[in-house]
Amino acid sequence: MGIGTISALSPADERAGEILRLRREIGRMQRRRSDDPVLPVDAALQTLLPEQGLQTGTVYSVSPSPSLIFALMSAVSRRGGWCAAVGMPTLGLEAAAASGIDLSRLILVPSPGERWMAVVSALAEVVPLIAVNPGARVRDADAARLAARLRDRGCTVLATSPWPQSEGLISLHDPHWEGLGDGWGLLSDRTVTVTAQTRSTPRPQSLRVRLPGSLGGVESVPVQTPALPTHPRWAAAS
Repeated sequence: MGIGTISALSPADERAGEILRLRREIGRMQRRRSDDPVLPVDAALQTLLPEQGLQTGTVYSVSPSPSLIFALMSAVSRRGGWCAAVGMPTLGLEAAAASGIDLSRLILVPSPGERWMAVVSALAEVVPLIAVNPGARVRDADAARLAARLRDRGCTVLATSPWPQSEGLISLHDPHWEGLGDGWGLLSDRTVTVTAQTRSTPRPQSLRVRLPGSLGGVESVPVQTPALPTHPRWAAAS
């Protein structure tokens, strides 16, 4: 598994051997623990979260949407940070690149099976942001052990299922594709609502964004001010 290329682990039967190789590769990377309290997110999403980023050392439950996951990863990747996706064999690399993900710093573990927790725990040593689709229900004891590792290493996890004692929930809903007419046209971009609810902001915060936008990433949707009614005298004068 080369550091300079996309790192993909095969879903072979000998998963224990794959994890050993992963640990050896991680040993070469030797990331220092980050002292930053938050990981950055794209500017279009900053108003959703306290301190405009993801709290380090925590787990967020997120919608199982590849575009949302890539949007949450993009700012970290653009700053040179490593990201990882565990248990997500259908993620599209072209879509990741269009979202601003540096593929040379993206680790993929498509099918870890029952050892997904061990994989996430190992990656937390050196990868600041990990997305995971848990292969089974998360037990409270396992979640507590991983939480200690995340706090120690300053790593953040995006889990696509409910998680015990998560820092918050980030969901994507109300999608609307643009570009199609009455039986004709091509899909261009998609407008969605992203909602975040965290421990420190229990009242949900929502915004509309283009995801993907015209260039593939996340784009803010300008707030449209309602037109003021025209006074009859002005209308007659015009």
